[in-house]
Amino acid sequence: MTLSVSEEKAITYTRDAVIKVDGLVKRYKGGTQALSDFGLQILSGELFGLVGPDGAGKTSVLKILAGIMEPTSGTASVLGKKPSDARRHVGYVPQGGALYPELSIDENLKYEAGMHGVSDGDFRKLRELHLKNMGLLQFADRLAGQLSGGMKQKLALCCALVSQPKVILLDEPTTGLDPISRRELWQALAVLGKEGVTAVVATPFLDEAERCHRVALMYEGRVQELGSPSELQAALNLTRVEIVVGNDADSLRGLSKLAVERSDNIADFWTFGDHIEVLCKEPRSAVDEVSQALKSARIEVRNIHEGSPNLENVFVTKLRSLGQKEGNSLPFPHIRTDGNKQQAIGESAIKASGLYKQFGNFVAVDNVDLELKHGEIFGLLGANGAGKTTTIKMLCGLLKPNSGSVMLGGETDNLRSKKLRKRIGYMSQKFTLYDNLTVRENLEFYAAIYEIPLNLRKQQIDWVVRACELDEIQKSLVKSLPLGWKQRIAFGAAVMHEPDIIFLDEPTAGVDPLARRQLWKLIREFAANGAVILVTTHYLDEAEYCSRMAFMASSRIVAQGSPQELRQLPKGDLVEIKVDETQNGFQILSSQLDHWRVAIFGSFLHVILENADNEMPNVQALLKEGGCNIISSRKIPFSLEDAFIDVVQHQGQRAS
Repeated sequence: MTLSVSEEKAITYTRDAVIKVDGLVKRYKGGTQALSDFGLQILSGELFGLVGPDGAGKTSVLKILAGIMEPTSGTASVLGKKPSDARRHVGYVPQGGALYPELSIDENLKYEAGMHGVSDGDFRKLRELHLKNMGLLQFADRLAGQLSGGMKQKLALCCALVSQPKVILLDEPTTGLDPISRRELWQALAVLGKEGVTAVVATPFLDEAERCHRVALMYEGRVQELGSPSELQAALNLTRVEIVVGNDADSLRGLSKLAVERSDNIADFWTFGDHIEVLCKEPRSAVDEVSQALKSARIEVRNIHEGSPNLENVFVTKLRSLGQKEGNSLPFPHIRTDGNKQQAIGESAIKASGLYKQFGNFVAVDNVDLELKHGEIFGLLGANGAGKTTTIKMLCGLLKPNSGSVMLGGETDNLRSKKLRKRIGYMSQKFTLYDNLTVRENLEFYAAIYEIPLNLRKQQIDWVVRACELDEIQKSLVKSLPLGWKQRIAFGAAVMHEPDIIFLDEPTAGVDPLARRQLWKLIREFAANGAVILVTTHYLDEAEYCSRMAFMASSRIVAQGSPQELRQLPKGDLVEIKVDETQNGFQILSSQLDHWRVAIFGSFLHVILENADNEMPNVQALLKEGGCNIISSRKIPFSLEDAFIDVVQHQGQRAS
């Protein structure tokens, strides 16, 4: 069962609580209160998740526990000491890491080890272990400033681990990591628990939080819900129903306009790329109601699945009960005068044929074919170094291919013409916002860059402020804002001039689920109005919003299709296994099977097998020989993340 905060405080733990926090309050200058009567206890060896909306206080908690910030009042102890006195045994990885860009990977590690008094002999062993585990050993002499975002995150974790901490604190550690690296990082954290290391991770991604032993949902500086993922999900007493629909242009346009009201039976209704998710008490009547609405909209129902709610369902339901506001759908103030774009839906907007790009001896993009249509949201997914960014630069006309052709918005020759540029919106992963300008000043700057007529600029900026819920921060300097808020601003700046070709690079990284839903609602509305949208993301649960997508690995497209079609690609079985010692079970199986076949999800193991009926006896024998008892096992459907990893690994193509 889910525990209230008062019940949590009353527990007598079977293991020592290495982190104890009681009545914590934190007020910043200017009166902002980040924490209010915050209380928590975290066990030795536990992998603990902190989740909550932007501004909930997650980063403030981690900074206090790391001993780099004092609370206004209340008490906090780490390893039985005041946090500032325990820093020798605490590793802290802030958002974006804390690296020295002018130092190499090795030099960053040596500096961190020296700060914590690690001996030369221990350092050599730890360096080899952690760099090898994170896939960085071959890049040890590369400057940190020259690393990709994902590699920087891995190095930041290595720097924290090289000091041999007993507690490690991580603030959104997977930003910029591809699905394979992301899974490896979480599994590295899970294994640390067996070595007695306690890990506390703040993350806005609820699929990640499902890998934790326990999760605390924060809101307005307090813990509102606490428990294991399975406890929190069961406490909802609801069923999640997935209704798969047709993937043609007319169905997708109709789906974007479909509305089903929440009721006593239907707790939530949400539209993804090619399916609808319904959270309900009584599935049969909910399906009947939604199916009737789909029939009236002439949308084909292809399949219906029932399952348990996920942590995002828990998160959204709880925030609503606490009064967290959801963004309203605000009509976009159209300013373009180039005709009715609805007629363009379904027509080709971006087309690439045989794209090939080579830098020296390195082939970055190898014979890529893509076609995107107006009204479509298309996801380009791949590991770091797979060739996504190079592909986008060629599609935008920013980079000339060695061979192949590109059609962009009907143009094939001058892809950098001023007229075509005005039709494009681009949101970069590396922020193009100006830190020393306010939110409003940044929006005014982009309105001028896009040459929005003077008499229309105020209405376009006001729409961005309201639609992206920026009203309370529009006078704040951008540099003072967390990642989630910056993402909202960058999105608004990219679309305020009403482009019909939109490129979004990781648009919701760091954005909490409710705000994320609002941004995707806006994205869908642009698509329904005829825009074509190309999204890159490392987060496969976010890719569910796309109507079609492509998996990219080692410079090639290895698979294309709708989310449902791609989930069907793996030929084997995905088995969920619950054992009495999860970390021990993971180590046993990953030492005997291909490492990518085994993953930890909370208290469960996910194992990819070619044939579960034939292979499960061997899996059971391996676990038993290792002293690990199986509590339950069952086949489950492949998630997009599992499908991506299976497809990429079976290709034998893993980007470095």
